[in-house]
Amino acid sequence: MLVLAFDTATPAVTAALHDGQRVLAESTTIDARRHGELLVPTIERVLEQAGAPLREVTAIVAGSGPGPYTGLRVGLMTAQGLATTLGVPSYGICTLDAVAYGSGRTEPFLVATDARRKEVFWARYADLRTRLDGPFVDRPADVPVEGLPVVGAGAGLYPDLLGDGGDAPPYPYAGALASLAAERLAAGVPLDPPRPIYLRRPDAVVPGAPKKVTA
Repeated sequence: MLVLAFDTATPAVTAALHDGQRVLAESTTIDARRHGELLVPTIERVLEQAGAPLREVTAIVAGSGPGPYTGLRVGLMTAQGLATTLGVPSYGICTLDAVAYGSGRTEPFLVATDARRKEVFWARYADLRTRLDGPFVDRPADVPVEGLPVVGAGAGLYPDLLGDGGDAPPYPYAGALASLAAERLAAGVPLDPPRPIYLRRPDAVVPGAPKKVTA
């Protein structure tokens, strides 16, 4: 097994390679505006660090969101393109699941990431592997925290409402994404196809018909 995983659903452009036992290499750059420019060089860097050629990859995994439309589609389209080129399967894992897994928490908690527009994407977990509810998009004040700890960058943005996130990773780092994917694949757990979780419509809209001008 050689799993190449990456995520572009948050400001973290992140990629990692996993051999079924451990993370061989991982690289992350925090830049919310350059997903398309940074992802392929990040993948190349990870493969070089691991000393593994792309042709030896046996599965592609991409974070499927929720996240902004533009950034999210970069990762998912790259996953589909690489899988087609290599002739290997591609999968999608909820980005919030990767944040949860990376937190290492074994008690109930919430994950929240930045959804922009003064909102957060969030989900509820029983532990690092088990999502109970979500994902959703809401204003921070409307998230039903109910005394549970909240991890992820969304918590750091709204500490008065969601807490400060503690010492858990704020982003879905690809090492956690790859480890979660490898664990599920080894256990025979079915993985979803690489399809986006948007939760709301993109900002861009098709322009309407031009107004008629009359004399």
